[in-house]
Amino acid sequence: MDFKTVAAKRRAVNFFDEQRDVSDNLLREMVEIAARAPSSFNLQPWNLIVLKDGDEKERLRKLAWGQPKITEAPVVLIALADKSGWKEGHSTLERNWNEMLSAGGMTVEQREWFLNATKSLYGWSDDASLAFAAKNTGFFAMSLMYAATSLGLETHPMDGFDHEGVRKEFSIPDHYWVPLLLAVGYLKPGVELHPPKWRKTYDDIVVSF
Repeated sequence: MDFKTVAAKRRAVNFFDEQRDVSDNLLREMVEIAARAPSSFNLQPWNLIVLKDGDEKERLRKLAWGQPKITEAPVVLIALADKSGWKEGHSTLERNWNEMLSAGGMTVEQREWFLNATKSLYGWSDDASLAFAAKNTGFFAMSLMYAATSLGLETHPMDGFDHEGVRKEFSIPDHYWVPLLLAVGYLKPGVELHPPKWRKTYDDIVVSF
């Protein structure tokens, strides 16, 4: 399936097949495809909580406007955007630094420049740290949806939920923002999807001032 087909085929599905599971191997493949998404300085400030247990999904549904797809989908992902992902000492930043050293992309002498660059871009305010985390996790989340489509899965992203309630219920640390929930599974048999919604054209999108 080429990307043009994937982009056209991806839909936000409301009705999932409760009898058809998503295997751990397929879920892993989906996430690892999506992990190729770009990120600022390759800092990859994203994580996922994977919910497959019925009780856990029921707890989440109560905090997400009672949306049935949360309990009907075999898998629901809580996307986490790490606001501290730019900081010195963060495990991903330090691994990224070491990987760049090993690959020859950076030298030891450039470490101070690297740390100052990330701090100046993403650490100058709380808003900047949140924007860094949410923007990059958005890249990852969109890649998750396209990866799912390429593997024959369906998804539905959700932002209708009690953010603080979800953080508390699932013991999510304060340095994470929760930009979305993502239901993953297969379309319920017999459900006919409505035609795709309208999209802006090139001429609608491109502006000048």
